[in-house]
Amino acid sequence: MASGHGNIPEEVIESVLARHDIAETVGRVVHLTKRGKYLWGLCPFHSEKTPSFTVTPDRGVFHCFSCGMGGNAIKFRMEIEGLSFPEAVKIMAEESDIPIPEGKGGVLSASDPERDRLIQAYEWSAKFYHYLLKNTEHGTAAMEYLRSRNFSDKMIDQFQIGYAPDRWDTLLQFLEKRNFDLAEMERGGLLSARGEGKGYIDRFRGRVIFPISNRTGKVIAFAGRVLGEGQPKYLNSPESKLFNKSRILYNLHQSKASIRKTRQIVLFEGYGDVISAWDAGVHNGVATMGTSLTENHMAIMKSMADEIVLSYDGDRAGQAAAMKAIPLLEGNGLRVKIALLPSGMDPDEFVSRYGGDRFREQVIESAVSTVKFKLIYLKKNHILLEEDGKIAYAKEAIEIIAMLHSSTEREVYLREIASELDLSYDSLKQDCNLLRASMQKNLPEGDINDKRWNNGRHKKGQVQTPTLLPAYHVAERRLLSFMLQDPEAASYVSERLGEDFNIDDHAAIAAYLYAFYAQGKPPDISRFLSSLQDDRLEKTATSISMMDTPPDWNVQVLDDCIREVRRFPLQRRMELKREEMIGAEKNGDFLRAAQIASEIIALERQ
Repeated sequence: MASGHGNIPEEVIESVLARHDIAETVGRVVHLTKRGKYLWGLCPFHSEKTPSFTVTPDRGVFHCFSCGMGGNAIKFRMEIEGLSFPEAVKIMAEESDIPIPEGKGGVLSASDPERDRLIQAYEWSAKFYHYLLKNTEHGTAAMEYLRSRNFSDKMIDQFQIGYAPDRWDTLLQFLEKRNFDLAEMERGGLLSARGEGKGYIDRFRGRVIFPISNRTGKVIAFAGRVLGEGQPKYLNSPESKLFNKSRILYNLHQSKASIRKTRQIVLFEGYGDVISAWDAGVHNGVATMGTSLTENHMAIMKSMADEIVLSYDGDRAGQAAAMKAIPLLEGNGLRVKIALLPSGMDPDEFVSRYGGDRFREQVIESAVSTVKFKLIYLKKNHILLEEDGKIAYAKEAIEIIAMLHSSTEREVYLREIASELDLSYDSLKQDCNLLRASMQKNLPEGDINDKRWNNGRHKKGQVQTPTLLPAYHVAERRLLSFMLQDPEAASYVSERLGEDFNIDDHAAIAAYLYAFYAQGKPPDISRFLSSLQDDRLEKTATSISMMDTPPDWNVQVLDDCIREVRRFPLQRRMELKREEMIGAEKNGDFLRAAQIASEIIALERQ
């Protein structure tokens, strides 16, 4: 992901880095352990069992020695949450109450014109659909549907709900009149292609439109609910350069202030639930985009909250989804509670029938622990009036309770079951203790058994195998390592070598470094990384900054490295000349071979 500064002033970027400690930023997602000058953990960007991911607090950088990922706190948030550089800076600035000066707010104007045009198109399309819903005959039936769902005018406006008429070209004409490129609009998910060379039609037709915004509040996609009968019932915008449903939580842009204040997120299954809950006073609610929880969703939530309240539907499917989500969330170090609803009822229906106050007090604020929920869920699978059902339930319940570390918690739940089933507490406790002893004995060996939650985010990725680097490559890295630590070393290399590094990335890093110091800035790897405009350069510079190069240097060391760097192109030319000479000899052109031999001797002298 290439970074672009947009219109963000340098002082804002520097303030963001100063206020967001790298160890704290990374520590919200990765369990870190101090070892020497580094903090170590399991890399969140690829799957591994032995920690090779490091954080260096005094340099403000993270780096994985296996997969090569690295950068500063801004880069970490970008990669974990799927943000562009400007988006990450804006979010981090908001979190630290760092003002972005007037006239400098074009933070989303990164170096991607198509992305900017799509955002503009979605923003205007959302306003257009909202207008059609509220002010035209097209929207009458949709408005009646929303009223039947108890959506007030205030909520319709707050969530910018709209309506796409059941016609082929309503939005098409709207976008055409505003000179948008229709092929771009199709790639962005607003239009659909009729077929090869046959033009375009509206993607959303005859649907109530729920705009989906990113964390900064820009509309980046739509969810359309069909009006009346029809399939699919819900239609989302397709994946695009704006929209990736595995990285987006519906309503996060409006709920983030309440989430930060409470350190709690209420997670719903659908848009309607979020909107009804907001009307009921639950302002920290979000929903996934018609998909199950992903690692990215959990990383975003973990960066903002400590506790998740799952408010899924009260039917079997909703409860099964909650059961599936619990280990994922807890596995990422989040506390989890479950909001209980009457069987078959969803949050939207509960608010409509019983009102917002009862929903807040009896559902959200009365959410139960995951153990309590698992026991309730388990109980529904057994007939407790029969002895076999009672014994089977007690056995399975003990398996859940035995997992608890706290003996007090275990006692509370065991006494509840003993009372409920009219069984002896002592016998249940004995069975539980025997099971715990068996579990301890059978724990698999490994380096991360007690850090199970730190495994949750790992994505399978290509791990780089360390290779022996050629001498000139090592010399270039060593020079850059000295230069990153000392402007005088950079000045010395600039005068004698300039940008004549053999490896393009090294030459680019050197050029950026000369410019960085020319602005009078002190050595600071974290701030320097933010001046780079390329993802690969950031990784390379971070890797070089991790070298154990002593901060003090002398002219002899730099000269030796420079000589090695300059020697390589000469050696390469000599190799090519030798190949050319052999070719000339094979062809019987001995005069040309002798001429090349003299050229090789001249190169050797150099």
